[in-house]
Amino acid sequence: MKIAFHTPLNRYGDGVPSGDRLMAHQLVTLLEELGHAVEIIPAERSFMREPDPALLAALKDAARGVIAALTERWQTPQARPDLFFTYHCHYRAPDLIGPALVEHFDLPYLLAEASDAQKRFTGPWSEAAALARAAILRADLHLCMTARDREGLSRLIPEADRLIDLPPFLLGVEEISEHSAAPRDGNEPVQLIAVAMMRQGNKAACYLFLARTLARIADLPWTLTLIGDGPERPAIEAAFAGFPPGRVRFLGKQTRADILAQLATHDLFVWPGLNEAYGVVYLEAQAAGLPVAALDSGGVPAVVAQDRSALLAPHGDEAGLAATIARLIGDPALRARMGAAAQGFARRERNGDSARAILAAALAAASARHSSTTVRGAP
Repeated sequence: MKIAFHTPLNRYGDGVPSGDRLMAHQLVTLLEELGHAVEIIPAERSFMREPDPALLAALKDAARGVIAALTERWQTPQARPDLFFTYHCHYRAPDLIGPALVEHFDLPYLLAEASDAQKRFTGPWSEAAALARAAILRADLHLCMTARDREGLSRLIPEADRLIDLPPFLLGVEEISEHSAAPRDGNEPVQLIAVAMMRQGNKAACYLFLARTLARIADLPWTLTLIGDGPERPAIEAAFAGFPPGRVRFLGKQTRADILAQLATHDLFVWPGLNEAYGVVYLEAQAAGLPVAALDSGGVPAVVAQDRSALLAPHGDEAGLAATIARLIGDPALRARMGAAAQGFARRERNGDSARAILAAALAAASARHSSTTVRGAP
């Protein structure tokens, strides 16, 4: 099968490190492993951080140019794809290209990790939200990567067979080094680590939340390594400035290989995950053998085995997360047991094998549903 693959949130292959870009690459890898030919849609992202009618108009104009070019390129059956696959579609990054092309060429349309936002239909996001919903309703099938996304889509799409669960996964787990730090004895500091971009929005909020959380347990033996960079770094450094020198290390931007190496030398992954989509880095940390302390927020439960590989405090509960981290610092046996469980969860349950089978079934189901709908709708 020839598959057109589109990523509205971020342009595919732009070289910027992020979890969604990694997941996009992993999806393409699985599609190719299944024997399909993948064509990346040559479009800039349609992401908008804030509502901006002028920007949305410019994005729609750019999308029309891409649609026109692909319409010309796909004139012959040999050139056009058999299915259009969009990864991510929501009010901040609507799919402005897929719906027009699947309509023109009568193609099956598959969406992964789409989300609907009813509350955005009034106010400045209304046009973008309507564009995202139009694509969501047009899709033959959805791959839901979190329970939250499935719940939102099920309110729009009553047909249960149009929603298929695809739990987040991690390819190449065998290349991730296993936890190598020696057991911490007595008052020897437990080494905590967090990895995230330092940008405005949820990421910056999580860093500030973590600083306040750790201030509650400053009397316990721990050190913290922070990996990431971005425009909010000065504010984030200021939030951690009250801790003694050397207790919090800022390593800045690192390569993925360096991040994975750092994970293996630490003891506990701590990242609140406020409203996190899900976060591939949680899987990377667990594959390295680190237990996780986080919040039961957003899609975090989709990437951990709760109470087995991770302890989750209630959403927004600083005291609860502080107590969770304190428990893992003070109980080496629990930390070791959960670290082993984390490694097994990421390496055996989320290594891509199940995702490969789910993806193969989804492609067949989307094509079959599209064919049956077309036949039923024919005059």
